[in-house]
Amino acid sequence: MSIVENSLQHGYINTNGVKLHYVTQGTGRLMLMLHGFPEFWYSWRHQIPEFAADFQVVAVDLRGYNDSDKPKEQSAYVMDELIQDVAGVIQGLGHDSCILVGHDWGGAIAWNFAYAHPFMVERLIILNLPHPAKFAQGLSTPQQLLRSWYIFFFQLPWLPELSLQSSDYQAIENILSGTAINKSAFTPADIDAYKDAAAKRGALTAMLNYYRNVFSSFLFQKDWGILEVPILMIWGENDTALGKELTYHTSNYVRHLQIKYIPDCGHWVQQEKPELVNQYIREFLVN
Repeated sequence: MSIVENSLQHGYINTNGVKLHYVTQGTGRLMLMLHGFPEFWYSWRHQIPEFAADFQVVAVDLRGYNDSDKPKEQSAYVMDELIQDVAGVIQGLGHDSCILVGHDWGGAIAWNFAYAHPFMVERLIILNLPHPAKFAQGLSTPQQLLRSWYIFFFQLPWLPELSLQSSDYQAIENILSGTAINKSAFTPADIDAYKDAAAKRGALTAMLNYYRNVFSSFLFQKDWGILEVPILMIWGENDTALGKELTYHTSNYVRHLQIKYIPDCGHWVQQEKPELVNQYIREFLVN
């Protein structure tokens, strides 16, 4: 992790009954970054130094991941708990609001947080995760159901954990570099970092518990209103898990929306095309 490690500060925040690890660089307004599955703060390694000149950039390990606490109960990973974690991080760092950036599961949390606490989100940046209402609608189509097969597999007890850790966590490499369009996005050292994080005691079950609560605590909320927070969505068009059509008609739920599609790019958009992602984020923040 030498690409950014030497310039980062590590810290912990006790909030909502858990101790959360984060890395930070820079000073000023808070830019808070939330990673996805099966990642940790390191997935923002190309964004942290880019924006640290203008912001206090903080990339947190979500509960259950890497060096953050890993509660054993499945109920500890419902969306309400994850939202409270984010609020606790913002306040624990001495801020009232932030620019919130989320990818994959981090994007899901970011969407929900913006609805729950709109005054704590100055701007919202979502990478390859549709609006929750759009995802729920997408799961009614055979095409997206096929793409989302892993969600249903992850509902099983024990078998997903065994599958992910077999052959020295080969599945982690398959999920990341195996589905990337830009294969150079993940070096062997990068993959080892993700494997090491997943191998920490209790991590795999914690990570999977996000999915095991997905239907009860996230997808089928019915009272989505119009979100007033300015939003940028960045979407790698060749995402094997989430179809581009899930972004269509997002404006039905968002007042101020920009969408940037990136061709020849998969799900891991901020790692596969970091320069372009950083450019789009910077343009969004100055306009």
